[in-house]
Amino acid sequence: MSAVAPAIAAPSPVNWPAGRMAGNWIIAIIAFLGAFVIDEPAPYELLLCPVILVWSFFGLRLNRHFAPMVGLMLCYVAGGFLSLTQLPDPTSGIVYMLTTTFLVLSSIFFAAVIAVAPEKRIRIIKNAYIAAAIIASLLGIAGYFHLFPGADIFLRYDRVKGTFQDPNVFGPFLVLPIVFLCQDLLTQRLHQSLGKIVLLLILVFAVFLAFSRAAWGMTVFALLLVAFLGFLNERRQMARFRTVAYFAAGAVVIALLVAVALSVPEVANLFKQRAQLVEDYDAGNLGRFARHELGFFLVQERPLGIGPLVFAKLFGEDEHNMWLKGFTTYGWLGGFAYITLVIWTIAAAGRLIFKPRPWTKYLHCVFAVYLGQVMIHNVIDNDHWRHLFLLYGMLWGMVAAEKMFVRDLRRAGARMAAAPPPMPSLAQEPIFERAPAPAAGRAI
Repeated sequence: MSAVAPAIAAPSPVNWPAGRMAGNWIIAIIAFLGAFVIDEPAPYELLLCPVILVWSFFGLRLNRHFAPMVGLMLCYVAGGFLSLTQLPDPTSGIVYMLTTTFLVLSSIFFAAVIAVAPEKRIRIIKNAYIAAAIIASLLGIAGYFHLFPGADIFLRYDRVKGTFQDPNVFGPFLVLPIVFLCQDLLTQRLHQSLGKIVLLLILVFAVFLAFSRAAWGMTVFALLLVAFLGFLNERRQMARFRTVAYFAAGAVVIALLVAVALSVPEVANLFKQRAQLVEDYDAGNLGRFARHELGFFLVQERPLGIGPLVFAKLFGEDEHNMWLKGFTTYGWLGGFAYITLVIWTIAAAGRLIFKPRPWTKYLHCVFAVYLGQVMIHNVIDNDHWRHLFLLYGMLWGMVAAEKMFVRDLRRAGARMAAAPPPMPSLAQEPIFERAPAPAAGRAI
């Protein structure tokens, strides 16, 4: 596979550096805007639509290697539009379904642009994502400590929500940049990572102040998995020792940071409340888990679903379960399509985690965070989370890149095997052999 792929594949072979640069900046801007979702449609979708149209004109490359993701996501969307027929006013759910459609297109877009240059494009997304997460975190921390007038806009229920609608979305959004930075710290020397340590502490503090149990659990799980995968893939004993030592030191620093935060009475009280595994609204009458049970009984009788946002009107709260959301909002078609998508994604990406590729380190981070997202599907309906659809695009882009990489290796091997042996040259096979040199001391 070519090591250099144009960011915008023009139909002509003319080299266009300005086009490549513009394409890379567009990818970075879209990834950056994923952190700013105060309302829907967000700037993310508003920019994504014209970008996909323009990029398609210049030759957006789709290939069959991420066709499973495309087909299953289109079934998911189709099921959602069918569920609109169950509403008294089908137009009331159009905006919701259009948002889902745009997010599905974002997954396809990211898969397409990553497949042709995975290492470079994911590095661009990584840097933009971290920058956006830092800005959102600083605003949220400023809001929590009321550092300027009107900073309360970045809070909800005395919890940091940053530039999102809810703390339970903001917290999980920060997990991927935290994992990216931790991986850099574990694989680089300490003097090269001082700035990244500061950025990491900001993100960890913001996750803590979001008081999202799902985000806390995802962070711990993803960090442990990435450290474990990095340890297994590292062959040098000294590098393995450094990984373990840095990870242990980082855990101590984070524990100290949490201890300092808990010295503030307001923080300690809210932490004590949120640290409970099951709260009253989880297990109470018509609590989260009771709604799950009632919802699954309901969808057994409604093959087309009940339509977007209807569940909250019937039971007082949203589903808070992605599996249930798939069936209530997208019907049986969408629900089973999403379950299949999750299983297929884990199987396709999981086969790549031990393959030595330039982008494997990114795969470890994205795959670990994706598994964390799947686990919290049981308690949160992350249907419209931009970063979840970004994870799908990144994973399937790397799956496609691996397929094309192996294909090109096989083609190169077949060409070498079929090539005729080189003709001998006179320098290699002289026609006239020289007479052996006389031995020393012998008469001529």
